[in-house]
Formats: sequence, C-alpha cells, structure tokens
Amino acid sequence: MITMQEIATITKQVLEKITPTKQDRAKIDAITRELELKVSLACKDAGVTAIVRVEGSIAKDTWLRENPDIDIFMRLPTSIPRKNLGDVALRIAKKAAGSYEQIERFAEHPYLQLIVEDYRVDIVPCYDTKAGEWQSATDRTPYHTDYINNHLGKDLLGEVRLLKKFMKGIGVYGAEIKVGGFSGYLCELLVMKYCTFIQTIEAFAHYDKRVIIDIENYYARRENDLSLVFPEPLVIIDPVDKGRNVASAVQPSKLYDFVGAARAFTKKPDIKFFFPPKTEAFSISELISQFENRGSSTIFLVIDQIGAVPDVLWGQLYRTKRSLHTLIELSDFKILKDTVWSNEKSLSIFVFELAQQILPNIKNHLGPQLERKVEGENFLSKYVDNKTVVSGPYIEDGRWIVMLKRKNNDSVELLRSKLADGGANSGVAELIAKSIQKNLKVLVNTEISEVYQENADFAQFLTAFFSGKPFWLKI
Repeated sequence: MITMQEIATITKQVLEKITPTKQDRAKIDAITRELELKVSLACKDAGVTAIVRVEGSIAKDTWLRENPDIDIFMRLPTSIPRKNLGDVALRIAKKAAGSYEQIERFAEHPYLQLIVEDYRVDIVPCYDTKAGEWQSATDRTPYHTDYINNHLGKDLLGEVRLLKKFMKGIGVYGAEIKVGGFSGYLCELLVMKYCTFIQTIEAFAHYDKRVIIDIENYYARRENDLSLVFPEPLVIIDPVDKGRNVASAVQPSKLYDFVGAARAFTKKPDIKFFFPPKTEAFSISELISQFENRGSSTIFLVIDQIGAVPDVLWGQLYRTKRSLHTLIELSDFKILKDTVWSNEKSLSIFVFELAQQILPNIKNHLGPQLERKVEGENFLSKYVDNKTVVSGPYIEDGRWIVMLKRKNNDSVELLRSKLADGGANSGVAELIAKSIQKNLKVLVNTEISEVYQENADFAQFLTAFFSGKPFWLKI
C-alpha cells in the first residue's frame, strides 16, 4: 500500500530540482528589471502613457527553475483603438528589444517574444481597464497576478510548482493552441481549491463526468444557471471575472489524460511522472515491421513551410485535420487514429491510420422501410432505372436497398483529387491550402521512411503515435 511518506519523498526530490535557487532568482530579477526599464522608456519615447509590470508566474513566484517564462506587460490607454493595439505595442516592444533576438507572436493580438540569455521573454500589450471592463483577453492578466498574490499562501507555492511539473511531465500543461492544456493560472487556482498537490491529484483521480469550481461563490444556489452558461466538463470560474471559465481552453483529451495519470500516480507514485523518459524512436526496420504487423493503411500528408506564428499555425492545422477527418469518413473509410505534427518551421505532416486504403467498388445504399409507402415510391422512382445502380432495388429485412458504385474507393486518390486545388472547398484552412498547392506529398505506410529518417523529432512522435500507450502506464 502506498504511504504518504513515499509520496513526500518523491515530491521533496522533485522540489529540489524545480525550485529556483537564489542565483536563479537574482538572474531573472536582473533581466526583468532591465526590460521593465527599457519598455517604460520606449513607451515614454513613443508618447504613450503606460504601466509596465512583470506578470505571470515570475510575479507570482510559481515559476519552474527550468522554464522561467518572463512576461512583461504594457498596460496601455483605452484611447488606443482596438485595431491599432497590436501595431502600437509591437513598435514599442521592438524599440525596447534593441539587439535581442526578436520573434513576432500572435494570440488575440500581436506581441513580441525576445530571447535574452537563453530565456524567453514575452512583451505583451493590454489595456489599463477597470475590472470587468475588459477590451482584450490580456486585460485580466494583471488582475490575475494580484488575485493570486493576495490569496495564495506562500506555503503553497511549492505545491503549485509540483502540479505544473506533473502536468508538464504527462504533456497536459500549457494553454496554447498546440497543447490545449492547463494554464499556469489554472494550476494556481486548483491548488487554492485543494490546498496541496497530492490532494489535487486525488480529487481528479476521483473524477466523475464533471468538475465545477467556483472559489468566489459567484454561482452559489445558482448551479443550474452555471451549467447552462458553461457546458464544458471542467469549469473553473475566474475569480476576477464570473463570466469566464478559466478551463475553457482545456481540451477534453487533456483533461482525461490528467485524470488517467492522476489515478496511475495514486496507485504507484514515481518521479518519472515529473521527469518522463525520452521516447526511443523505432529503427527503420522496426517501423517497417509496424506497418506489416498492423495491416492497416497509414496515409501521410506532407507539406512544406507555412508562414505563420505558432498559435495561428496550430489553429489552422487542427481545423484542417478535422475537415479532412470528416471528408475521409463521409467517403466510408474507417479512421482508426489520426494526428498532426509540425516542426513549426519547414515541415508539417497529417497522419491518418485507416482500416484499409481501398474499399470495394460497390456499397449498399439503404432505402426506406416498406411501411413508409410514399418514401418508398420516391426511392424507386430515383433508382429503378438509374444507371449508377449495380444491383437492385430489392427488399431485404423489410426495406428497400440498392447497390451503388462508389465515387471514390481509394482513399489516396480521394485525398489527391480533393486537395488538387489546395482543398479550400473541403474545409482546409487558408494557409494550409496555400502550402498544399505549392507542394503536397501523399505517402502510404513505408513511403514515409525517408522523411522519418531525416527528422528525429517526427520519428519520436510517430513512434509514440503507433505505441499509443502513455509512458505512465509503463511505470
């Protein structure tokens, strides 16, 4: 039987590794002070009145030693039109950045990311608004910082770090579109609710259909209203905005991964949950054996560079995958699994594992039951002399049936034909469609071998996809 002492031993070891040292804090403090000053001066030079402040995990002291994401926020006047906010902020941020490496990013609006001494620094605009008078999504962030600093006990900072590290280890941490997981603020609120890391884990290990947390009791005795406003399986009411679910960005799959991992950890706690082993990619011979043993058909759609910041890129990749999934299934092909991978620079790959690549040339098309006389007459008038009919109409089990010739019986040819013009008419997102038009490779099974051998990250990804088993089930 697992004891709390065993768990305490593990969490102590983890905290020793993830808690910032005095040297870490001094270094981050120096960087943030320098950048706060530079951004403030750049605002002044631009004639813009702004409040410049460090926000996020650094300001709340919940950051992980290995990943001190630094957020410098510019609280800008509401007199700046919404459509101009990003451009104004980028000009100021670029001037403040000087010679540091700069990367333009985009969430709800553009912001600038810098690389400073190997640390990632985001310079983000928001409006200097009163609570509840939000004009952009980032306006709440300073209020989130203040709320956590005023309500989260200092003795719980380590518990937040443990929860973040656990979530990073199992792959569910991060609210960005690529991950669709738990944000840092959400982790902080969960610890506020459940008080410790292990109690949070135990709460989700007992997950049953839905979790609703309303720390400020905005919906006390109004639970029916809450269910109508927030239909998601995980609802955490934002303490600074009762109309917002902090967990709205959490994809159900990430929630369920967390639940599964939480149950596994309570049964057999292990430090590997926090520091997972690296996936060893299949050798090329092992990959070929996978294809042979599975007997399925895995189709790879390989496309080149897409000029977009990560959040836009992943939004379009996921939207395209959903559309292609629908296209394939509506043509009667059975999808066993699908996914999408990208290095976010020069290569993106959609993966569809099908039960079979080629279907029979004909298919059954069911008509109405015999008791539905009018519908039956309409069915017969449509098909009795139709040249596309291979067999029928005939009656089987009390209903009319015809056999029709398929329009597409080869999934590869289906995709090639539908994507010949980029696929915009098939629901492919705009930027993806442009890349498809330039260069699309449709590969089946072992035809992916060359790409696999040339891209180590993709090789690890595909290995994990085929394995299917999360590492925490192997502990």
